[in-house]
Amino acid sequence: MRHAHIAGVAHAVPDRIVTNRDLEKLMDTSHEWIVARTGIEERHWVEEGEGTSDLACRASREALNRAGVAPEDIDLVVVGSLTSDYFFPGVGNQLQDLLGLRTVPSFDIKAACSAFIYALSIGDQFIRTGQADTALIVGAEVQSTALNLSTEGRDMSVLFGDGAGAVVLRATEEDRGILSTHLHSQGKYLKELWCEAPASRFHPRLSVDMLEAGRQYPKMNGREVFRHAVNRFPEVIEEALQANDLTLDDVQLVIPHQANLRISQMVAKKLGLGMDRVFSNIHKYGNTTGASIPIALSEALAEGKIADGDLIILAAFGSGFTWASAAIRW
Repeated sequence: MRHAHIAGVAHAVPDRIVTNRDLEKLMDTSHEWIVARTGIEERHWVEEGEGTSDLACRASREALNRAGVAPEDIDLVVVGSLTSDYFFPGVGNQLQDLLGLRTVPSFDIKAACSAFIYALSIGDQFIRTGQADTALIVGAEVQSTALNLSTEGRDMSVLFGDGAGAVVLRATEEDRGILSTHLHSQGKYLKELWCEAPASRFHPRLSVDMLEAGRQYPKMNGREVFRHAVNRFPEVIEEALQANDLTLDDVQLVIPHQANLRISQMVAKKLGLGMDRVFSNIHKYGNTTGASIPIALSEALAEGKIADGDLIILAAFGSGFTWASAAIRW
């Protein structure tokens, strides 16, 4: 049966590294407090003038190179991102131009931390149905420019990093590639993790009063997010396994969205998995939202943690709430 396999993977992060010690100078926090609660030691933030499309372009060029695919061979671009350079159009449109692609469909998916798996699923469906032979799937975010870098905003601002990851999907009939994807959402919880403004429901979309009230900064009910995440992650991982008549014993590596090390540890415990089978790089990059899974996939491959024939499970949970998984035979 025709389906998609991953032919190339790459990631890109800004050169600027911001450590927990750097954040101590901006707000009432400490390296020890951040590490104990999140597992994060440092993150990469963009310099002024650097945007999401720049990171996405760098990751995409390298993924194409590793896949041995020319830009003119791309049939589809799907970008998972909350943080396009501009209110509109999206990063996908920019990539079509920056990479010199044909006038192929290029668009964004706004599904927060689950966005890359949502985008991966769309790419797989385009290939399964014969509408594309080769697709570029990207997760890219710049969160640092939207953070409240004060003590008042520390619960959110210590978490996030910037970066991008990209994969090239190609059609195959072989017994490898994307076996299945599983997507979910529950909008009743949208205000548990959200950014209120700027927004089209307001006239104007952003005002001085809104800025002074801090309504432009992301907000999170951390306890509620944690409670849902540690349940939805195992559920959606088990869903992927059951859909393919597999068990956790068949899995070589789980790559979760890098939200918080404590969440990953709790999920591993619930599943009965050792952390040696759960990939983590949050200590280096923080939470890069829609970019975290492709960045982690790229690093896991580079570190030799994925071999041909391995079964890999990708899983995510994030704002919306959204959650998703993908089962992949490498």
